[in-house]
Amino acid sequence: MLTRELAIAEYDFAGGCVRPDRLTTGRHGHYAALADRMLAVYRTGLGRMRQELHRDVHGLFANEADCPPRRIDAFCKLLDEAGVFGRDRGGKAAALRREVFQRAARLHPLVAHADRLFEHTEARAKLHIADELGRPWGEIEAALFADIVEFQRLEEFRGYADGRALLSRYNVAQVQAALYDAVSMTVWAGGDFKTILRYARLAGLMHDIERRRAEGYVLRFSGPASVLRETRRYGAAMARFLPALIACRDWRMHAVLKTRRRGWKLGLDLSPADGLHSPVPSPADFDSSVEEAFARRWGAEPRDGWTLLREGDVLTAGQKVFVPDFTFRHADGRRVLLEIVGFWTPDYLEQKLATLRLFAHEPILLAVAASVSQHVPNLPANTIVYKTSVLVGEVLERLSAL
Repeated sequence: MLTRELAIAEYDFAGGCVRPDRLTTGRHGHYAALADRMLAVYRTGLGRMRQELHRDVHGLFANEADCPPRRIDAFCKLLDEAGVFGRDRGGKAAALRREVFQRAARLHPLVAHADRLFEHTEARAKLHIADELGRPWGEIEAALFADIVEFQRLEEFRGYADGRALLSRYNVAQVQAALYDAVSMTVWAGGDFKTILRYARLAGLMHDIERRRAEGYVLRFSGPASVLRETRRYGAAMARFLPALIACRDWRMHAVLKTRRRGWKLGLDLSPADGLHSPVPSPADFDSSVEEAFARRWGAEPRDGWTLLREGDVLTAGQKVFVPDFTFRHADGRRVLLEIVGFWTPDYLEQKLATLRLFAHEPILLAVAASVSQHVPNLPANTIVYKTSVLVGEVLERLSAL
């Protein structure tokens, strides 16, 4: 992600909103060619120092009037993130400098051309020190300042697919940088609710969940300290969460940002309509092939009055959230949940059983793979043990019994 110093945004106090810097096809279409050239600098720059690469990238924009230096620095930061630079380990660079400088001091002063008064040239001194240390001077020079970021050398560059991918990453990174000042975030989530919630928890965001029939689920995120006082500490966690949110479908987001102007807060709104593209892959429709196969065999039509819904219910107990894989709803109003556990470890199943015990008051069917069930005693009474797939007929029998 970008640092706070590289954030570029327009703060509209009259309109109450923040607009992060955005590169658009209409206004910045010519940036695509520049982005390709930036990638070429790094792809052909293995072995070069970071400061040399940055200087070449800045040089590409020498004649570009509509590009502030901070934007170029942001490009360099994103390119650096896609590369691997040599690093100093164990203070070796500092130790090498002391060794080289001590040996060079004995030959002081060094000159470009020897004469009768000054006989030691810089070139001969380097050869002499390299011979004493048993290393080529080029290798010594490369390691001499490896502990200084600007002098670190590029060892590998994973890069981006093309220049447009780099520009797309820039747009997302600027929204992330704006979110560093966020004190709260609200997300209205539809079909990918479970994925959104999972990534929010991974980012360390506390949450409140409300279900609205017309809008799906409303998730309110904040940091642990924000329940006591306003804090900017967890804006970085919201920024880390953003790419996963963008990868999902059917959502919109509103964040509240605290500004440096005393007493002023501004809003930041985002949705798929804004056209941002995430480096995180879009979530799959199903967590496993077993779930997908069961949903396909069940079909879209009701069976014996039961309709199958994918992740149709959210169970909460404090900060514990459980989203069963399927919900069965009967025409007469009955509701039963189904959780499918595939070929996981016994430890994972034990954790799953602990969750089910927490929601023991709910009508939940558990389907467990036979290869796992034999290692875990005391399975719940409403457990279906399957070999390779969950059978529709067996599920219907359990539903009728319930």
